[in-house]
Amino acid sequence: MSPTTLSGATDTEKARQKCIKKFLYYFPGGYQGKKFVAWERDYKWAAHIAWQDQLSKPIFHELLEEGRYSEIAKRAVRIESKTNLLFSFEKMALRDAVNTSSSAKLFAEGLFHFIYGRASLPRRFEHYRDMLSSLPVKQTRVLTWPVLTVFGFIADPSTQIYLKPTVTKLAARKYKFNLQYSSKPSWEIYQSLLSFSEQIRRDTAKWQPRDMIDIQSFIWVMGSSEYP
Repeated sequence: MSPTTLSGATDTEKARQKCIKKFLYYFPGGYQGKKFVAWERDYKWAAHIAWQDQLSKPIFHELLEEGRYSEIAKRAVRIESKTNLLFSFEKMALRDAVNTSSSAKLFAEGLFHFIYGRASLPRRFEHYRDMLSSLPVKQTRVLTWPVLTVFGFIADPSTQIYLKPTVTKLAARKYKFNLQYSSKPSWEIYQSLLSFSEQIRRDTAKWQPRDMIDIQSFIWVMGSSEYP
């Protein structure tokens, strides 16, 4: 799809062309440009590399075998803390929720099966959601869309994406994509987000998006007040 509005284009096509034009206004080099990499990609990719260094499948499995559940939770929380993906209250809620040995065990086992399990992604997603909902709540609830999706996104950006509700809903409206949304997490909502991401990937293919980090960054540019 060209970023330039074409005569005869539908309203949906025009809206999507306008969004791509906005993205290229801020990042003329597209996904491969130095500015995009420096502003939007580098720190997210750094979190992914840190995950691979500290919580790859073999390392994660060994820590589980040794019963080092609190260490797993600390590593996951520490890796995420280097990003600005979660709000401060969400970071605090997560730290508080995994602060006991029993909750750390629940979290570590649930997180491993979500990231590395053999079941289908829908089943792993729902089991992980249910695990988060069972963690202790000190002040703020743990089960939010950002907390639910942040570790999948960091660990496996080739297939999983991060959901920031307000920004993502606004981006979808601008893109004229019928995003299904509810504040109550479900696989159907996440699947709709994956479909939105795939649409963006197809529409921006000429700029060679590498993974969901690039797609999530495009969504952020569309919906965030940082990019008016």
